[in-house]
Amino acid sequence: MTAAEGQIRTGPSHISVHSPYDGSLVGTVDARVASEISALIAMARCGAELSRSLPRHRRASILEGAAQIVERRKDAFAETIVREAGKPIVQARKEVLRCVNTLKLSAEEAKRNAGEVVAFDAYAGSEQRQGWFTREPLGIITAITPYNDPLNLVAHKLGPAIAGGNAVLLKPSELAPLSAINLVEALREAGLPEKIITVAVGDTELGKALVTCREVRMVSFTGGFATGEAICRSAGLKKLAMELGGNAPVIVMGDCNFDKAVEACVSGAFWAAGQNCIGTQRILVQSKLYERFRDAFVTATKKLRAGDPLREDTDVGPMISKRSAGLTEVAVNEAIAGGAKLLCGNRREGSLYYPTVLEGTPMTCRLWQEEVFAPVVMLAPFDTLNEAIEMANYPEYSLHAGIFTTNLNVALEAANRIEAGGVLINDSSDYRFDAMPFGGFKYGSMGREGVRFAYEEMTQPKVVCLNRG
Repeated sequence: MTAAEGQIRTGPSHISVHSPYDGSLVGTVDARVASEISALIAMARCGAELSRSLPRHRRASILEGAAQIVERRKDAFAETIVREAGKPIVQARKEVLRCVNTLKLSAEEAKRNAGEVVAFDAYAGSEQRQGWFTREPLGIITAITPYNDPLNLVAHKLGPAIAGGNAVLLKPSELAPLSAINLVEALREAGLPEKIITVAVGDTELGKALVTCREVRMVSFTGGFATGEAICRSAGLKKLAMELGGNAPVIVMGDCNFDKAVEACVSGAFWAAGQNCIGTQRILVQSKLYERFRDAFVTATKKLRAGDPLREDTDVGPMISKRSAGLTEVAVNEAIAGGAKLLCGNRREGSLYYPTVLEGTPMTCRLWQEEVFAPVVMLAPFDTLNEAIEMANYPEYSLHAGIFTTNLNVALEAANRIEAGGVLINDSSDYRFDAMPFGGFKYGSMGREGVRFAYEEMTQPKVVCLNRG
């Protein structure tokens, strides 16, 4: 995911959070600095002991209680997401409901995934042994989260960590930290001891301190490739879970359900102003359908309403900052200069960047090779499935891909050959269910999110073996 700057204003002891849409002050949070790392770790050390000692039923009860609190206050949570991150209100409400589900799934995991019996007598000579393994907490986990899903992506770190009996040093994005803080408050209101989660909002130097500290047993990071690489170089001997973004292709075959494909691809490309790591970025359309699809897609895109994210009829809100919108404009203009044809969009008003569609983008272009993380999509024709899969697999990293077809054999072949963490059949790339494993393929692929899978990343097996001989 692409980092952005622009509406943060730091003072000696606080960070002011401003609306990406109109620049109004949304709130302030206490700022922490790298020199405080000893105090932060001391807090987390106490939190780890408290968390480990919580029985599983208590962890589950706290997570379930927090889910109920978030659900009761869903309107307030949604409005905070809109004001600090610029996500349209309808989409923000859906994020809140996903957060509720993530917490509930975490509550279930706290009770369910405790370990299993080991069949020691399956090996000759071990007939007199019996035992089991349990899943034990790692200890202290540093969680670093981005601005684009400022509530649910935090829940994906905190929920499994709490379920597993860990303490968390949470560093939410300085651009949109308020939703994360509100979620932590809901967990504490539900009974979570305060020291189990330590919130630390601050700059890059603070992040480095949280990552490199020897007592931290795991870093769970969602963000950009450059930051992810820096974390890997400096973290030391600890577990790493890296969700570093994608460049999602969607293949549209000539036999697809046409209307469904157009509607899903428009939503997939422009949801959350394209600031979505599994957002549809490249749409590959079989040649015989290409012109019809292109015309329908552009027509539907032009109908999207861009503007005030608090309006119920807004489809596309602002990007996180004027700087991000400006960088997007530069990248699109580079692509056009390199031979791409603009079909609509490439219009900017401050942080608002209108939905943009290109065709004929060279595969050597930055927009084709890298994650755009903006409301920009590229269309390209292909003739054969082999050609489409080759184009889909071209970038060196990926998260999700999609294919629209009514031919089951084609769908399964594509699912087998596309190099991605998830292949969505008759869905755009941006579908995600919070219980499914979620993560990347190829470069930068480290670990999986999705509650059960994150829980297993955040715990470690301990074997107990009893010799009765």
